[in-house]
Amino acid sequence: MASGAEQIKQAMSAIPSVDSILGSPIGIEIERSLGRATALRLIREAVDSVRGPRPTQDVVSRDEIVLSIEGKLRSLIDENDRNRLQRVINATGVIIHTNLGRSSLSAKAVEAIVRHASGYCNVELDLETGERGRRGAAAEKVLAELTGAEDGLIVNNCAAAALLVLSAIAKGGEVLVSRGELVEIGGDFRIPDVLEQSGCTLREVGTTNRTKLVDYERAINDQTKVILHVHPSNFRISGFTESPGLDELADLARRNRLILLEDAGSGALIDLSGFGLGEEPVISRCVASGADVVVFSGDKLVGGVQAGLIVGRRESISKIRRHPLYRAVRADKIVYAAIEATLNSFARGSAFVEIPTLRMLSKTYDEISERATRLVEGIHVTNPEHVTVEMVPGFSAIGGGAGTDVKLPTALIALSHNSLSADELAAALRLSQTPILARINEGRVLIDLRTVNESDDEIILSTLKQIRVG
Repeated sequence: MASGAEQIKQAMSAIPSVDSILGSPIGIEIERSLGRATALRLIREAVDSVRGPRPTQDVVSRDEIVLSIEGKLRSLIDENDRNRLQRVINATGVIIHTNLGRSSLSAKAVEAIVRHASGYCNVELDLETGERGRRGAAAEKVLAELTGAEDGLIVNNCAAAALLVLSAIAKGGEVLVSRGELVEIGGDFRIPDVLEQSGCTLREVGTTNRTKLVDYERAINDQTKVILHVHPSNFRISGFTESPGLDELADLARRNRLILLEDAGSGALIDLSGFGLGEEPVISRCVASGADVVVFSGDKLVGGVQAGLIVGRRESISKIRRHPLYRAVRADKIVYAAIEATLNSFARGSAFVEIPTLRMLSKTYDEISERATRLVEGIHVTNPEHVTVEMVPGFSAIGGGAGTDVKLPTALIALSHNSLSADELAAALRLSQTPILARINEGRVLIDLRTVNESDDEIILSTLKQIRVG
């Protein structure tokens, strides 16, 4: 009788070839769904996992090796599926969640993408003349009208907008910035770095907590081209502070023939002070205060797709549009379609009804509590022996660097499982067929329905029903 080591050696020599697995039912399934190249990569990885330098004693027969390979393949397929871009349910209560794609698109924006931009479209064609037209002209016209600006321009994100504007209007010159506004907005995006890349020279004025108008006045020289005002966005300085108003900076810039650039960050198109966002700049007010150029995001408080929105004086916008960098950062037809549809919701006065971000922002505690009560009752009915559930008060967050101090009252669904820890339950929800992202606090998983579509309540119920053992 062969020894254990000899049995293992024989089994290893009997490992099926990559080609034979590719031709098996599971190999055919993988190739059909993922393509030949991916199928070969996954099969080789699965085969290598059982071939290893030290095979275990329990893998001694060809059948067991084949089963082991198939099991590894199923695991690799699941991992591959989890890593692809897919829809998730945001139950974190963070409305503008950067890791989850920030704002959800409105139905109008999705319809515009599918109907108008999924095929050929007049993205750069004047249908009346048949000649080449201005890219994004319709969307940029609505943008200018909504903000009271003379002109508007759309690029692929707000960082690109800031870089483009500075490159076009301040390259080779000095840009005055308060020391209290030299911020890192996120993802290592720092204002000083943008200034350097745009070919400008940074000239700091004032102090971190106090910058006066006279500080700007004293810093102006023959090389000065721009006064840059940066909304602090995701941080606050409180206490002994001082900074000039935008109208004061505008007057100073005008008297010295300089450009006043306002980086408004999240950028609100309407007054959101009723929701605790009084410190978020309303773009039309920035324009009315005298800012020559204003840049802000299209996917935060505007509630559209990722885009950098630029508005301001016609002369400045024309100069920015002609700059060579514009072609590298310009938006595509998908962005124009979605942004135009989103902006039209504001123009119609229906933004709070049609745009998910604003709809979530405006939900009251009572509305969320009523819905949470129904879901808690549903959980009790469908899965009482596995999950302990109750409704508790809490707070939602706005996210995206907007209103960092704002807490929106909400009703949370607090979950615990009879055999899973909070981390394990959260992972089970995250790795379910439709991933559900929740948060953990004091040993319980918390679901905030403020950021969950009502149509997804049934998915949460069915997912919890299926989670049974640790």
